Amino acid sequence: MNPDYITFTIDEKKNIALIAHDNEKAKLIEWCKENKEILKHHNLCGTGTTARMISDQTGLTVKAYNSGPLGGDQQIGAKIVEGRIDFVVFFSDPLTAQPHDPDVKALMRISQVYDIPMAINKATADFMIQSKYMTSTYDHEVINFRKNVQERAETL
Repeated sequence: MNPDYITFTIDEKKNIALIAHDNEKAKLIEWCKENKEILKHHNLCGTGTTARMISDQTGLTVKAYNSGPLGGDQQIGAKIVEGRIDFVVFFSDPLTAQPHDPDVKALMRISQVYDIPMAINKATADFMIQSKYMTSTYDHEVINFRKNVQERAETL
């Protein structure tokens, strides 16, 4: 085992974040309807407006954080760092400038750092939700941050 990495396990019941830019909310809601039978077996959360709209229109229970521009993307990122989100579905709008674009990039970066699956469009979300890992555990290696911090502190 490589001491530079630690193994995290994503359980059978996933903690899934659902996020969409305004022009993509209808697509995400439709995707949630299409996949309701799968999603209802997992813990769902999302940014404010998106979470509310999904709950209202699908009947799924979705824990709401703040709206994206009001810090919701950062709240989701913090939950990833805490190990409380395993999977992100973020239907982003590639054709419209977003005032909170730095927050979106930070969320994407933290998902990558913690090796969290992240779909940014319907096709990727379809592949992910149909994966064999949706109904099983998944072990993945993440940088051993404690070791990294200790080494940095010793060299600075």
